[in-house]
Amino acid sequence: MELSGSFFHPIWLAPFWVLDGLALFYALRWADWTRLRDQRQQNVWLGTMVFLFFLWNMRVELQPGFFWHLSGMVIVTLMLRWSLAVLAGSIALLAITLVGLGDWGALPLSLFVVVILPASLTQVVLGLTRAYAPKHFFVYVLVNAFLTGGLVFLVASLLVVGSLLWLEIFPWYAIKQNFVQMIPMMAFPESMLNGWLAAIIVAYKPHWIASFSDEEYLRGK
Repeated sequence: MELSGSFFHPIWLAPFWVLDGLALFYALRWADWTRLRDQRQQNVWLGTMVFLFFLWNMRVELQPGFFWHLSGMVIVTLMLRWSLAVLAGSIALLAITLVGLGDWGALPLSLFVVVILPASLTQVVLGLTRAYAPKHFFVYVLVNAFLTGGLVFLVASLLVVGSLLWLEIFPWYAIKQNFVQMIPMMAFPESMLNGWLAAIIVAYKPHWIASFSDEEYLRGK
């Protein structure tokens, strides 16, 4: 989901600049740069940027200045881990903005909602499932990909809807009619996209997905 920068006073966006700056600082600091020395892993990282760029091109305008598109950040985070996923998503969003589909004024909010929040939630859920859930292929795919895809969409929706209502940008009836009532229909394809991609990649290209290992999730199960 992305919003027009004309909705917000620059002061209101200042906290997002701070959050984005901190996230990018730690993403650059913690990124596994040694992994990218492998040409195949470089291609995976660059490929995720291209995937996100074209996925985010396919958008629907729900209200003037209020756009919805699939995220895909869950599967990208599972593939790359948090740091490289945040960097890949940030570059893809910058490219979207450069070609005129994104709004420069809303870039800090979009970066947080579209990239940093989904990647962070995915990493948290992954850590919790590793700590408390059985280490099984179906648990990995269903919880970390399918369910997390829907969770990311719901949390981002609450943040965006709450902001629009708090700032009185759109009346409640307009948001309810054009967005809230369609949340189940929007959450389902997000879950399916991330879940099916995770299942396919684990089955055919397991070396593409850094958070999965055969020894941990398949051997002896």
